[in-house]
Amino acid sequence: MTTRTLISPARLSRPRGRLLYWTVLFLVVAVFTLVFIGPLYWMVTSGLKDTEEFARIPPTLVPDAVHPGNYGEAWQVMELSQLLFNTLYYAFGALAFQLVLDVAAAYSLSKLRPVLGKAILGAMLVTLMIPATVLVVPQYLTVLDLPVFERNLLNTPWVIWLPSVTNAFNIFLLKRFFDSIPRELLDAAAIDGASPMRTLRSVVLPISRPILGVVSIFAVVGVWKDFLWPMLALPDPGKQTLNVGIYSLASGVPENWLLAALAMASLPTLILFLIFQRNIMSGLTAGGLKG
Repeated sequence: MTTRTLISPARLSRPRGRLLYWTVLFLVVAVFTLVFIGPLYWMVTSGLKDTEEFARIPPTLVPDAVHPGNYGEAWQVMELSQLLFNTLYYAFGALAFQLVLDVAAAYSLSKLRPVLGKAILGAMLVTLMIPATVLVVPQYLTVLDLPVFERNLLNTPWVIWLPSVTNAFNIFLLKRFFDSIPRELLDAAAIDGASPMRTLRSVVLPISRPILGVVSIFAVVGVWKDFLWPMLALPDPGKQTLNVGIYSLASGVPENWLLAALAMASLPTLILFLIFQRNIMSGLTAGGLKG
C-alpha cells in the first residue's frame, strides 16, 4: 500500500527537496515550541526577577540577577502548602469516584447492553455540546440545597466531587475501549462461572490499564485547572484550590511572587504529563482497532 504525503518520495530524494522539507519542518517545530514553551519560560523567569527588573520596560528575556528566594517567599506568604493539599485532596477524590462510577457506566453500556443503552449514551454525548458556564447556575442552586437530602454542600469536598463524576467524555473513551475487547474473552469467563462483576474485575480491568491511565490524568487535570466553579463553591479561604487561592491573594503580593506561585502551581501537572505522555497516546488509540 502506497502512503501519500505532501512531498513525493522522488522530490524528497533530491537535494533541493530535502532542504525544503527540513526547512519547513524546522520552522513549524520552532513556531509551535515558541507558542507552547514561551509562556512557561516567561512565567518561570519572571518569578526569578526582583521587583525593579520585573517592572522594567522593555522587559528582559533573561534575568540580570536570579532571585530563587522569590519562590520560597511566595510559598510561605500565599500558604501554597495548604492550597496544594486541598487541590490534591479534591483531585484524587474526584479520580476515585470517576474510576468507580464511570467504569461501571461504560462497562454496562458496552458489554451488558441495557435497555435504551444507545439513547442513554446519546444523551450523555449531547451534554458535551453544552458550555460549562451554562451549567454553573443550576449546579450552584443544586448544591446550595441538595434535593432529597436537603443539605448545603458549599465548602465541602462533595461540591467538587459530585459534579465531576458524570464525565461524558471519559465514559465515551472507556466504552470505546471496552467495545474493542473481544467478546470471546467475556464468554470464556462466563463459561468458567464468573459473574459480570467478577469478569469486570478479573478480565476487563487488567487489560484496560492504558485507558484507565488516560482517564485518571484527565480527572486530575480537570480538577486542577478548574477555576470558576471552585471560586463559587468554596468561598472559605481555608478550603480553596490552588487557582482560586492564588487569585484571592494576588492583590496583596508583589507580581514577581505571583508569577512564582503560578509556576509552582503549574509544575505538578507538567510533571504528570511528562511522565505519562506515552500512556496518554497509547490509551487514546488503544480502542481504535478490533481484535
